[in-house]
Amino acid sequence: MGRIFEVRKSSMFARWDKMAKNFTRIGKEIVIAVKAGGPDPDGNAALRRCYQNARSVGMPKDRVEAAIKRAMGKEMINYDEVLYEGYGPHGIAILVETATDNPTRTVANVRMHFTKSGGSLGTAGSVSFTFTRMGEFKIKGGGLNIEDLELELIDYGLEEIGEDSEGNIVIRVAFTEFGHMAKALEEKKIEIISAELTRIPMNAAEMDEEAAQDVFKLVDKLEQDEDVQKVYHNMQ
Repeated sequence: MGRIFEVRKSSMFARWDKMAKNFTRIGKEIVIAVKAGGPDPDGNAALRRCYQNARSVGMPKDRVEAAIKRAMGKEMINYDEVLYEGYGPHGIAILVETATDNPTRTVANVRMHFTKSGGSLGTAGSVSFTFTRMGEFKIKGGGLNIEDLELELIDYGLEEIGEDSEGNIVIRVAFTEFGHMAKALEEKKIEIISAELTRIPMNAAEMDEEAAQDVFKLVDKLEQDEDVQKVYHNMQ
């Protein structure tokens, strides 16, 4: 299945800004998970995933527990998960996942970012069909043989396996097989660094460095928005 090549991401945030953004993003994911499946991670796979992802970004345990308590409060804000689609500079396809308590505010901000960058916000389905939704797991690569692991996991929905730039093993499965693979890794006592649902472009577009910077400026602006959870693009 070969080596997995990661989609390049904007790295313009200062380290502390990015950490704060990650904590906010995971905090919202915790609220959504608790609202949907309760506060017990043993019976809530989505919440277990939040715990894993919190550890992967260094989010303190007390902040995770505080987010769970807030989610159980009667006056806790409810977040709607909304996907926005559009085209950025030079025709690059962009998907924006949000978790918001005010969709009117969020769509106005997202549209503004697209417009100021020379892009345009599209309608539902205008871009998402060019991406494949998949489950992605990162596990520690030390001591594991990729070929053996591939054979071991093929019956659990494995579609891609490879290494990232940090030497971790990346496993990808179809969206519908996410829970199946998560359970298999847990049963096999394989330590999961992070687990998330992601969107992989089916065709990546090449462009020169100047054009790429135009796209990264938009991605950066979107990622800084408090309602935005994740941003995907099809630029190689």
